[in-house]
Amino acid sequence: MKRIITTFIFCLSLTIGISQTAGQVANYGAAGSSANASVGQLNTILGSIQDSNKKLSFIEGDVQGSPYTNQIFLPTQLYYGDENMGNMFYRYNAFNEEIEIKQTNLESEGIKSLGRDKKISIIVNGLPMSFITFIDKKGTTQNGYLTKLSEGKYALYRRTDVKYTEGQKAQNSFVKAIPARFSKFTEYYLGIEGVNRIDELELRNRKLIKLVPEDKKEALKAYLKENNIRINNEASVIKVLDFLNKG
Repeated sequence: MKRIITTFIFCLSLTIGISQTAGQVANYGAAGSSANASVGQLNTILGSIQDSNKKLSFIEGDVQGSPYTNQIFLPTQLYYGDENMGNMFYRYNAFNEEIEIKQTNLESEGIKSLGRDKKISIIVNGLPMSFITFIDKKGTTQNGYLTKLSEGKYALYRRTDVKYTEGQKAQNSFVKAIPARFSKFTEYYLGIEGVNRIDELELRNRKLIKLVPEDKKEALKAYLKENNIRINNEASVIKVLDFLNKG
């Protein structure tokens, strides 16, 4: 079961390396990175990931899949508000909901954790990813990392979630054992200007209609019908939100 860290201890010095967890093998390039921010500035938003390592310590043996969305550290830019803190390398552990950060891509450099501050963001494939409060389809308020896919009055966000399922031993010689596994899921969330919440958007026409304001419902229904649009993927949602943003 996922455990949630409710507090972060911010460090004043760099972490000197960590052990690999969950059977993952490190894979680094040789390129370095320059940072605009001073070490002092960075240490206010980068913390230790030792607690997150403990969260994975209960996972033993062979595990299918990975807690990471990307196995290797990839280049990114780190922002605090509108301030560019410099070029970094990141790896997102979606199981822990934790962004791991390195200033260089050298294997010898220790790994830091990005603080869960809503002013902090990184750029992933040209899009901002940050720590946000949202409400899932069950009505539960959660905090986690969302990537903002579109701008405007109606904004779309993507969340990558990873869940861990324990394995099952073979009951007898005729039944194979089921290995433990990490499973990856993609969810979408809708933010509406003037509405103080971000709600999960299930990819169905009626689900989007339910979330939009009352004075937009009929126009949206007509647009979907006239253009024979069925919301079933990311591109179709963005197309419909473009229509709403123009209205």
